[in-house]
Amino acid sequence: MKIYYNHKLKGLSRSLRKKGTKAEALLWLCLKGRKIKGYQFTRQKPIGNYIVDFYCSKLRLAIEIDGISHDDKLEYDRKRQQAIEAQGVRFLRFFDDDVKTNLEDVVQVIADWIEKHQISKFPKEKEKQPEPAKSPYEKGDSGGCKSVADND
Repeated sequence: MKIYYNHKLKGLSRSLRKKGTKAEALLWLCLKGRKIKGYQFTRQKPIGNYIVDFYCSKLRLAIEIDGISHDDKLEYDRKRQQAIEAQGVRFLRFFDDDVKTNLEDVVQVIADWIEKHQISKFPKEKEKQPEPAKSPYEKGDSGGCKSVADND
């Protein structure tokens, strides 16, 4: 199933990449460059008539960072998510404060989700013994993430 998006959102998407929140910038440091399990993520990705914070096309996974919301914003987000899920996209949502204060835990949740939902690259090699688990992430000098180990 191909993902539809409104081409009129391209300019807004580019603009949002330049004006991201602190939480988005922190998580992007951990997602870019295939640092989590080797999967490529894009940021501020148009899907349908909406833009998601981060998206992995191979996993059909959208990651959203939620700030403080009022009831009307929660309802909008619910309808928005339903419309995007109708295209076969799955969601992970994190609170802005969690990303800023517990980045390593957020990255681990994403890595665990990928481990559980990824499509096996080699389905006939199930008999092969997995390598010992590596550290799921390596903390960078400035508190950012360098990589999340791929246990393949």
